[in-house]
Amino acid sequence: MIRVVIAEDHKALIDGVKSFFDGNENIRIVDSATNGRELLEVLKYKRKLMPHVVITDIRMPIMDGISATKEIKKLYPKVNVLAFTMFDTHDTIERMLKAGAHGYILKNSGLMIMIEAIETVAKGKPYFDPNVLVKLEENRRKIKRMQPKKGVLSRREMEILELVAQNKTSFEISEILNIAHNTVKTHRRNMHKKLGLESRIDLIDYAKEHFYKF
Repeated sequence: MIRVVIAEDHKALIDGVKSFFDGNENIRIVDSATNGRELLEVLKYKRKLMPHVVITDIRMPIMDGISATKEIKKLYPKVNVLAFTMFDTHDTIERMLKAGAHGYILKNSGLMIMIEAIETVAKGKPYFDPNVLVKLEENRRKIKRMQPKKGVLSRREMEILELVAQNKTSFEISEILNIAHNTVKTHRRNMHKKLGLESRIDLIDYAKEHFYKF
């Protein structure tokens, strides 16, 4: 029997998921929470009978799903986390996976997908909603098209790009490189133009995907 705890700030959705799994011989919803802080309290209470899988929304009050996932993996590394959300942007998916989630499914994909995801994640294997896989593949192709010729960036821009890949903010970069914050912003704008990028997220994606190739 796979023990599951679900965190979701819409009680009606929790009730719907619980009702769906009533009578399921392999999966049991053992508890629920309406925010990340409450989720951690539930897990603390169930220390002697820890769930195998935590299903969590990303946007919740008090503590969001990303922050909660980080705490869960730090405190209970054997508990596998499955993201359950409407957010399908590459940045959100990446942040959730970096926090330690084993899987990512969308709320509009149906409960049969949830069953497959729970069973897969409970084994410690990754699971992605088919629609999420499409998003990740689209982003991979977009990043590949963005790749410029070697040497297009200056040495200082290369230094900044490396720090961007480490999720450093412009303020943090200015302190690390001992340069003005406005100087960092100017370099970032120049990089957007040189690389043909449109947004901050595009630059972060580019840095993480292609920095090592320069």
